[in-house]
Amino acid sequence: MSTLQNKRTLTMWGFFSITAAMVLTVYEYPTFATSKLHLVFFLILGGLFWFIPVALCAAEMATVKGWNDNGGGEFSWVSHTLGTRFGFAAIFFQWFQITVNFCTMIYFILGALSFVVSWPALTNNAWVKFWGVLIVFWLVTFSQFGGTKYTQKIAKFGFLIGILIPSALLFILAIWYLCSGGKLLITFTPHQFIPDFTKVDTLVVFVSFILAYMGGEASASYINELKNPNKNYPLVMFILVILAICLDTLGGLTVAAVIPQNQLSLSAGVVQAFNYLFVNLSHGELGWLTRIVGLMLACGVIAEISSWVTGPSRAIYDTAKIGILPSYFKKTNKHNIPVRLIIFQGIIVSIWDAVLTLGGGGGNVSFFAAIGLTVVIYLVAYFLFFISYLVLVYKKKDLPRTYNVPGGTLGKTIIAVCGFLVTLFAFIISFFPTTSLPASSHGTYMAILIISFLVVLTIPFIIFQLTKKHHTGLLDENAKEIHR
Repeated sequence: MSTLQNKRTLTMWGFFSITAAMVLTVYEYPTFATSKLHLVFFLILGGLFWFIPVALCAAEMATVKGWNDNGGGEFSWVSHTLGTRFGFAAIFFQWFQITVNFCTMIYFILGALSFVVSWPALTNNAWVKFWGVLIVFWLVTFSQFGGTKYTQKIAKFGFLIGILIPSALLFILAIWYLCSGGKLLITFTPHQFIPDFTKVDTLVVFVSFILAYMGGEASASYINELKNPNKNYPLVMFILVILAICLDTLGGLTVAAVIPQNQLSLSAGVVQAFNYLFVNLSHGELGWLTRIVGLMLACGVIAEISSWVTGPSRAIYDTAKIGILPSYFKKTNKHNIPVRLIIFQGIIVSIWDAVLTLGGGGGNVSFFAAIGLTVVIYLVAYFLFFISYLVLVYKKKDLPRTYNVPGGTLGKTIIAVCGFLVTLFAFIISFFPTTSLPASSHGTYMAILIISFLVVLTIPFIIFQLTKKHHTGLLDENAKEIHR
């Protein structure tokens, strides 16, 4: 244990920055803003009934004695409760969704840079956009080969410069704008606050707010490097929940309050809001500051990407160590980074970049189906997450842990079942076609999404079975080790 303690170099602030960078995204404020005052209701509801259950359950499972000895995170948690087969499936689904989402994250960076350098081709020309995604992703990927110390530094810098400071600046500018007599574009009435849940469109919108909270548990793969994890992990999760709900609510409201709905850009809405406030508050003299803020926002997304590049890959590496993946992927560099796995991940991301960017863009059925696929696949990982927690509560209640969800067995059950039911709700609604697609394309969208989902759903189980066939002795031995 002392040897492991000596290897713990990740501070609570560093771990919080990595985790926050995975969840908090300023570029989602415009999406929230499209719901106007409803966004407050949606974010609070999603936070209470989904994000808090995820945070509480993750905090308890992360502190169970022995569950982090073979690497932390969802692979370990699910393996200890449902078996290694489902543990591998859970981490595979988590890893799969991020290979697609890397592209959508970088789209925002390119949009911000396009504004900063006045080069519209970065977002309007498919080939320029394609190469832009590749360059940004591979530069961030190579920066991670230096180990967690670099991930920690990038996350700290990006969280502070690209999330915290821009969010605070946006709120200050909004208050200044209102105090100087600026026109408010949203009305604060009870009717505007509570949405109509009898409409399918409302349910679809609510799911998008739930999805904004996804990813908080993914940083658990760093738990073996976190100092005093039994205390710091739960503390980080609690701070994250409060900060995420507050920042997302205030940020979305600010954008909704100053940018007309018919002029709001979902990809550049935050930059729009800053530009509008700077120009109006200074009579055009401070508009140049928008370019600086655009660069800061890009830094925040780079921090998010860097946290995700090594996060799920580290957990996937743990599966390679026990023989589920080929031994080729067990290779690490001197900083204990699974280089071959991360390079393989980069190749997959490059393929997605070509499919999403060159395959028709945002108006393409395949584009929306790919995005929808990542959502439903990740939600399956959350099904396994909550089921694993319930198994811990009822079948492994005597295992020592340093944190317990309050309320005893009943309280734990209510929390986990609540999270599971919201996940189920989001899963079902996620199969509904987006309103951005014409009605004539709905059938094609559903067919592509359902078939793709069934194919991806089977992949980890096929891999596991093939591995088991060829390495039965090794896998059985290690499976016992992981379940000890």
